[in-house]
Amino acid sequence: MSDALNQAHQVISQSNALIFAAGAGIGVDSGLPDFRGNEGFWKAYPPFAERGLSFYDVANPRWFDEQPETAWGFYGHRLNLYRTTVPHAGFGIMREWAKAKGDEYFIFTSNVDGQFQKAGFDESRIVECHGSLQHLQCTVPCSDDIWSADDLEIEIDEETFEAVSELPVCPKCGNTARPNVLMFSDRRWIWNRTYAQEQAFQVWQSSLRDKEVAIIECGVGTAVPSVRAECEGLQQSGAVLVRINPREAEGPQGTISLECGALEGLQRLQELNSA
Repeated sequence: MSDALNQAHQVISQSNALIFAAGAGIGVDSGLPDFRGNEGFWKAYPPFAERGLSFYDVANPRWFDEQPETAWGFYGHRLNLYRTTVPHAGFGIMREWAKAKGDEYFIFTSNVDGQFQKAGFDESRIVECHGSLQHLQCTVPCSDDIWSADDLEIEIDEETFEAVSELPVCPKCGNTARPNVLMFSDRRWIWNRTYAQEQAFQVWQSSLRDKEVAIIECGVGTAVPSVRAECEGLQQSGAVLVRINPREAEGPQGTISLECGALEGLQRLQELNSA
C-alpha cells in the first residue's frame, strides 16, 4: 500500500482545499458499531436478533407509530452512545490538515452521530445528508419545525432495548417526536436542515474555481451509497479521490485506494507529513 500512501500524501499536500467524506466505518475506531450486515447489528442489539429484526427493519419510521418504545429504545440508545463517545485521533488529524489549508474545507457525511462537531469542526461546514440524531421533528409531521435534542434524556432497559422513560412529543401537536434522521421507507423526514447544509456546500464549491481539491473519504461502503455517489460526482468535476476503507476501497479510474481502517490510513498519511 506504500505507493498509494505516497500518492495520497502528495495529492493532499498539493491541494488548496479538502473535502472530508465519511460513512459509518469511520466511527468503528471510536468504538461505534457500523451495523455492517445482520451479525454486526445483532451483536450490538441482541434483543432484535431474538425478534429476527435487521437494521433495515428497525430503522423504519413505522415503529414510532406502532411501537414507539421500541423505536425510541433503538434511537435513544444510539443517542446516549454518541453523547459518550470520544472521536478517535483521526478526527484530530483531519482537523490539523484543515487548519493547514486555512480552514478551506467541507465535510460530507451520512453519519447522524455528530462526531465531527464534537471533534471541533465548524457546524457551518458540515453536510449531514441523512440528518442528525441531535435534532428532533414531529412524527406526523404537523409542521416543518426541527428542534434540538440537547435536553432529551431517554432511559433504556438494557435487557430489552425498550425505552422506559417518558418519550418526547411535538410541542405543537403533542404527537410523538422522532429524530430528524432519514430512515428506510421514510416519507416523513423533514429535510430542510440538510437542504440548507447542501446549499452552503454548493456555494463553497463555486468559490473554489481553479483550486486543487482533494477528497479524503473514510469508511464509506456500497450498501447505502449516498456518500460514495457524492464523492464520485465530485471526482468527475476534477477533485482527486482518496478512498480509505478496509473493504470496497476500489473506485473509478484515478481513485487512490487505501485498503485499511480510517484511523490507520489517516495516521499513516500523517506520518508521511511528519517525515
